[in-house]
Amino acid sequence: MEPGIGRIPVVDVSPVAEAGRFPAKAVVGEAFVVRATVFREGHDAVAATAVLTDPDGVDHSHALMRDIAPGLDRYEARLVPDREGDWTFRVEGWSDPYATWVHDATIKIGAGIDVELMLTEGSRLLERAATRTGAEAMPEEDAQTVAYAARALVDPFLPPEGRLAVGISPPLREALARTPLRELVSASPSYPLRVGRVRELYGAWYEIFPRSHGATWDDRAQEWRSGTLRTAAEELPRIAEMGFDVVYLTPIHPIGTTNRKGRNNSLQTEPGDPGSPYAIGSQDGGHDAIEPSLGTFDDFDAFVERARGLGLEVALDVALQCSPDHPWVREHPEWFTTRADGSIAYAENPPKKYQDIYPLNFDNDPAGIYAEVRRVLQVWIDHGVTLFRVDNPHTKPLDFWQWLLADVHAAHPEIVFLSEAFTRPAMMQALAKIGFHQSYTYFTWRNTKAELAEYLTEVSGEQGAWMRPSFWPTTHDILPPYLQATGSPGFAVRAVLAALGSPTWGIYSGYELVENVPRPGVEEQIDNEKYEFKPRDWSAAGQHGIALLLGRLNEIRREHPALQQLRTLRVLPTSDDATIAWVKHLDAEHSPTGRADTVVVIVNLDPWNAREGVVNLGLADLGLPAQVRAHDVLRDEWYSWGSEAFVRLDPAERPAHVVVLEAS
Repeated sequence: MEPGIGRIPVVDVSPVAEAGRFPAKAVVGEAFVVRATVFREGHDAVAATAVLTDPDGVDHSHALMRDIAPGLDRYEARLVPDREGDWTFRVEGWSDPYATWVHDATIKIGAGIDVELMLTEGSRLLERAATRTGAEAMPEEDAQTVAYAARALVDPFLPPEGRLAVGISPPLREALARTPLRELVSASPSYPLRVGRVRELYGAWYEIFPRSHGATWDDRAQEWRSGTLRTAAEELPRIAEMGFDVVYLTPIHPIGTTNRKGRNNSLQTEPGDPGSPYAIGSQDGGHDAIEPSLGTFDDFDAFVERARGLGLEVALDVALQCSPDHPWVREHPEWFTTRADGSIAYAENPPKKYQDIYPLNFDNDPAGIYAEVRRVLQVWIDHGVTLFRVDNPHTKPLDFWQWLLADVHAAHPEIVFLSEAFTRPAMMQALAKIGFHQSYTYFTWRNTKAELAEYLTEVSGEQGAWMRPSFWPTTHDILPPYLQATGSPGFAVRAVLAALGSPTWGIYSGYELVENVPRPGVEEQIDNEKYEFKPRDWSAAGQHGIALLLGRLNEIRREHPALQQLRTLRVLPTSDDATIAWVKHLDAEHSPTGRADTVVVIVNLDPWNAREGVVNLGLADLGLPAQVRAHDVLRDEWYSWGSEAFVRLDPAERPAHVVVLEAS
């Protein structure tokens, strides 16, 4: 028999993924948003409570929901889980007899209708509220407040208007808001919520090709010598100093020689060309081995230890594909697709061709492939990897990922998976729902005010409860047109947008040097690091100022808990079509500091010209007075702002305002 609708209908509960088939996501300390539509027949008042249940099945906390769409019966509340695990949440709708009485009594007593009757009914109602026992009992001080009001309502020595004033007084309303009198309580089903560690939602990633760091030119041999994991470890203090939380390594496995690609994806190689690290596998091993020129597992362990000592976690690329020289090709040819001529099919994404890579075919021996991939991941987990960036997960079966992510989570719930799925929205959403913790996004190609406003609103909306966005201005594969044309100002703009628009963001090594020269005709850097060594002169970073900006942005993110949240973002109206603004606000009750945190970000998207205009801050909606102190933490400047703030941003001087609002 299907469950009934309930005496007080509760419908359209969110966030719920596929009717509860997959859990929504939160992290420890996150203000998790719950919404529902709650209504009833007739005119009596209704209300709703959101309830959070911990992994032990005990109700942990509840919150009175507020009506966010008067007339549409839509309610919202925020709940904060305090430990990792599999939680549930539900919404309880209920009849609110006090609110019903307030509505009716105010009208009738004001009109002189049934005055004594209404006051008597109110007194009985409050007396009942004050004398409750058990789980619904009021705190003693609140019960005294309610009991006093109950007596005052029938006090013959007070005029009716005075008695009514006591019955609707702010102290009384506050007491009943804390422990409301609830009737006809009707609960929704309980829906799953998976709560993970903070890094699943918040963090700053820095991507490197380890072989480039410490690579040297050998004049005698006239070829490059690879950097190693030991020389790459020497870069870690610089990365940590800029405030990054995660150092992400592209594949470090042995690289094949068959069909090895040369510079810029050429089919012709020169002596010393290292090949693409995504062409995994050689006589030296496969996904569970290290490219000999990089070092050994002892060197990798030393890298991880040095990173941890600097407060950095290590992420590793997972690219489930093989070079023709991978041991799997020889030992398990059934794991690949064989063409009509007997050859193994290499990877293609027309017009792109990857002759040096064989994709796996998961349909021939799924059990064998599943077990082997799981074994490989365990090798790296055992050596200290805590995050995996997964290459092109949308080209592998969803049921494989669902199984793999669940199996890893069961044994290692601390492991975080980032999905590199620049693909169709349906696939991106599905990958998130089945277990990926984070996802690359279309942010890289959103440039105009309208595009960015729409996208920021989208990713911070309801889908943010399962698809957590990771904003990257560039990757080793992508150099978008905006950055090709705009130089240092453009790189600064995109860094601010990425770092402050999403709790998780990342950059690809070399961003500090404003590497913006494309390979002709494509959105990709010239001399792509995938195919060659690319040592960099970091002393040149100072002339651009980008490294300093990255460090300050990460520092600001750490100082302000509102920026570590996703679903608190609200785009603000601006009068200029090249100026975008948004606010992130965290109430004091949900803030780890116990203080409200309000950060406004205003960015000039035009990297060539100064722009000016008015930003509508909506101070009342933020619970702030009409005049506030505004502290630009990017430049340590103070302003006095009202609800509308005039701003002028010159890209030659500053890309943005990052302003913390405080009551004057």
